[in-house]
Amino acid sequence: MPVKAKTRLAAVIAAATAGFALTAVPATAAPQGDALPERISRKVTVDGVHRHLIAFQRLADRTGGTRVASSAGHQQSANYIADKMRAAGFDVTTHEFPFIYFVVQNETLTADGRSVPTHMFTYSKSTPAGGVTAPLVPVPVDDTPGCEATDYTSLDVAGKVALIKRGGCTFAQKQQVAADAGAIAAVIYNNVPESAPLGGTLSDPANARIPTVGVTLADGEALAADPPASVTVDARATEEARRSFNVLAQTKTGRKDNVVMAGAHLDSVAAGPGINDNGSGSAVLLETALQLGGSPKVNNAVRFAWWSAEEFGLVGSTQYVRSLTFEQQLDIALYLNFDMVGSPNAGFFVFDGDNSDGVGAGPGPTGSAAIESALQARFAANGVQTEGTDFDSRSDYAEFVLQGIPAGGTFTGAEKLKTAAQAAKWGGQADVAYDKCYHQACDNLYNLNRGALAKQAKAISYVITAYGISTEAVNGVPPRTQRAEIRSAARTMAAPATHDHDPAS
Repeated sequence: MPVKAKTRLAAVIAAATAGFALTAVPATAAPQGDALPERISRKVTVDGVHRHLIAFQRLADRTGGTRVASSAGHQQSANYIADKMRAAGFDVTTHEFPFIYFVVQNETLTADGRSVPTHMFTYSKSTPAGGVTAPLVPVPVDDTPGCEATDYTSLDVAGKVALIKRGGCTFAQKQQVAADAGAIAAVIYNNVPESAPLGGTLSDPANARIPTVGVTLADGEALAADPPASVTVDARATEEARRSFNVLAQTKTGRKDNVVMAGAHLDSVAAGPGINDNGSGSAVLLETALQLGGSPKVNNAVRFAWWSAEEFGLVGSTQYVRSLTFEQQLDIALYLNFDMVGSPNAGFFVFDGDNSDGVGAGPGPTGSAAIESALQARFAANGVQTEGTDFDSRSDYAEFVLQGIPAGGTFTGAEKLKTAAQAAKWGGQADVAYDKCYHQACDNLYNLNRGALAKQAKAISYVITAYGISTEAVNGVPPRTQRAEIRSAARTMAAPATHDHDPAS
């Protein structure tokens, strides 16, 4: 082909395909005229979702008030889901794994004798009974506070307690660097306003070096501005080796080498039944699956997952992804995560796949931007404005993202405070947490926003089903309509041209 003709063809192809990943497909996330996503979205009702939440509440109530991983409440919730999925015609499997069960016995912090509300981090080292008492040393705040050994070059923290602001690296890394500098305990304070002390996990008991607790942004800044002469950290917990299991269910129809995967963690914290966190996401996935059925007319198999031990550091999802070979991971076209979608003071957040917000961890794997766009478009079609939320590795998408699998999802907010601008946009109360009962016993059936849950269910069920029809935008394949345009352009450009002679060809 003549050079100029090649250049023109490239220009035509570029024009035909430009923006398809963000506009052409995600506006519907399925080929034009396909009715299945709309039909499933209409059939997934808030009443259907709420029935499953009632079941989770009752199972918790009769088994000690919790659905924490490895408890009877979790096992019965998982069996409830597995039984329904088998009856609906899905291929159902369970994935069992070991984990360390961690139960806090005491978590207190006093500064010059004054009590400061605090949370012990999961898998933190315990203090002796009565705690450790020492001076508090604030670590200077930069973009990565307490993440590098150089942060301690000018500090004397040997035998003292390090006060570190959140951000820039994992909690595990912050306490490890502090320990290397000689600190005997770490207090990590939040980098955003929230209603309760910062809670977190070190992800693995092997990561733990020193006792580590969290406090709010306000308390942390107050301690940093006027460091007390001494603080006492008393944080003690017990650890026990246990086992739990994930539930996975896949349609019998659709390509097995281009699987659409959607997941939610089913386990709660030990303190309560976990109806919003994360009965809500689990129930929406279950109702979507039941309305879709085990043998739908889809092009791609749809695999639903209900994870366990998320509250202990994303253990179930992480172990599952790591159990797959590279080829098995390659079979997963994309992963959608739904963790807390009924928060009482709800926001409407979509994971920031393209990093347009420029906050935190950066963009998701290639294809994540298209997922973000698809979810945004679906909420917009129902009159809902959304905001981005960072891939901060706080939920079960983390290992999928780490392995390069395109990911996305929605979230209605946890312990952070809703802003005045968000309250004006979405309703609800400004300067109040999205979920005031986050990780508490009061996360029960009364801790839900049914209106938000209904909107989430409509968008979630539509997008899951639509990707069952086509993942073209995520996979980097132009939509069918644009492929026809490209072929036509190629034929035109390949035809002999009598008016264009290029002796250099």
